[in-house]
Amino acid sequence: MSELTSTRIRTTATKLGLPHLAEALNQYVQRADEARMGYLDMLDLLLSEELAVRDDRRFRNGLRLSKLPHHKTLEDYDFSFQPELDPRKVKDLATLSFVEEKANVALLGPPGVGKTHIAVALAVAACRAGYSIYFTSLDDMVRNLKAAEDQGRLISKLTSYLRPSVLVVDEVGYQPLERAQANLVFQVISKRYEKGSIILTSNKTLGEWGQVFGDEVLATAILDRLLHHCEVVPINGNSYRLKNRLQAIERDTDVA
Repeated sequence: MSELTSTRIRTTATKLGLPHLAEALNQYVQRADEARMGYLDMLDLLLSEELAVRDDRRFRNGLRLSKLPHHKTLEDYDFSFQPELDPRKVKDLATLSFVEEKANVALLGPPGVGKTHIAVALAVAACRAGYSIYFTSLDDMVRNLKAAEDQGRLISKLTSYLRPSVLVVDEVGYQPLERAQANLVFQVISKRYEKGSIILTSNKTLGEWGQVFGDEVLATAILDRLLHHCEVVPINGNSYRLKNRLQAIERDTDVA
């Protein structure tokens, strides 16, 4: 390929919004020559590589905007430490069929058992698959919605929780809500109903949600919409954080 042709292709690729092709053109040409590719095979290589770069860029940008506390995956989760949790059930969720169906996932159990880890891992998988995601604790969501309501911006703020394909709501039940706060949560749940998926974590059983939301009728209305299409995953095991702390104490004791 002549330098003039190479320069013209780079210029055209840049104008078409294909920056990676413009940057790596010579590498692709070399690979095609070495593999004795035909024209169609080389075109397939160029387009596949550009698509892979775009997907990776979109994935990284999606994670950046998601507010996830970390980017752990299911491969990082120690299922052997939670023998009552069936790994197949969680891995079935990782196929993301619940996202396609705009259904929900509720991860329930005591603190430290890995609920947030699994919720984040499912969100990361959804992001890699091209879905938009957003993470918030229930407390932060309520506080932000209440502030927006006081400033006359409630509809605008609600949109930020309604727009993503997957909304992760962490730590439901750690703090009881006043009825006005619970009503804001109901608005999010109600407006997302059958329009987008919610993954939530809670240290409370579903029967205790009346206490969480300060109103049995309102809690029932929330649960009715949330559970209509929902996979409930109870995790009733030991705390990972306590496990790690005990291991650290044992190491310190051995050294002493």
